[in-house]
Amino acid sequence: MQFSKTTPDPLCAIVDVEAAGRAGWRPVDLARAFVDGGARFLQLRAKATASGAFLDLASAIAELAHAAGARLIVNDRADIARLAGADGIHIGQDDLPASAVRKIAGDETIVGLSAHTVEQVDQAVREPVSYVAIGPVFGTLTKVTGYDRIGLLMVREAALRAGARGLPLVAIGGITLENAPSVIDAGAESVAVIGDLLSTADPERRVREFLVRLRMADG
Repeated sequence: MQFSKTTPDPLCAIVDVEAAGRAGWRPVDLARAFVDGGARFLQLRAKATASGAFLDLASAIAELAHAAGARLIVNDRADIARLAGADGIHIGQDDLPASAVRKIAGDETIVGLSAHTVEQVDQAVREPVSYVAIGPVFGTLTKVTGYDRIGLLMVREAALRAGARGLPLVAIGGITLENAPSVIDAGAESVAVIGDLLSTADPERRVREFLVRLRMADG
């Protein structure tokens, strides 16, 4: 399964449990604000959350996302994603390989894979994935990646390599309302955002602002 090329989701609104807590938001309430703002591509990150609580949270967010016609991607845990009824799983370089995730989740599940170098992109496009993520584009304060900022030239190169296999590219890392259009111009089909969506007291409005800006860039 791949994201539709005719109706891409320009914004991947990430509900990061730790970042949400620092900003004073319950993850479910933040997800609701994102959806109410128009986000239709959500991702849930809960690195330090116990499995039971993670499942409860993923199930609740999947329910509210689906009620709005949105999709939910769960980070790292294929088992949680499947039990919660999420639409997909996002994995990193140190997680289960995509082929193993496919065996757990099935052929119709969205599977995204993070890459940080040209070599990792080339490997990712040979895996049974639905999209490739690239980053950190401008650096990041919300996630330790072990990689330096890659810049827009790398986004452009990754987009060419992913596009040659018919795969969309999602870009992440330090993306803000101001620089997001340049990432789309470089070839990314979607930008994944954590920090900037929490930079004001009104994440619902911030999502709306992003969507307007991104659609202008894409048009």
